[in-house]
Amino acid sequence: MGKNIHVTKHGDGWAVMQENAQRASGLFGTQQAAFNRAREIARNNQQEVCIHGVDGKIRAKHSYGPDTYPPPG
Repeated sequence: MGKNIHVTKHGDGWAVMQENAQRASGLFGTQQAAFNRAREIARNNQQEVCIHGVDGKIRAKHSYGPDTYPPPG
């Protein structure tokens, strides 16, 4: 799996950032719009999306890559 993608607060909107990138992949007016774009990128590249709250803390993660810990059964 590649680097994580982060959805973070950026000024009055929200940014989609690849982990360790210097510039945003995109800027959006709402967190939902940013998440939608991050999810699209993550699905194409089998990455994980980390959604940050306004306080900067990660509040949710969504993985779109192969499951490294599949459930038993």
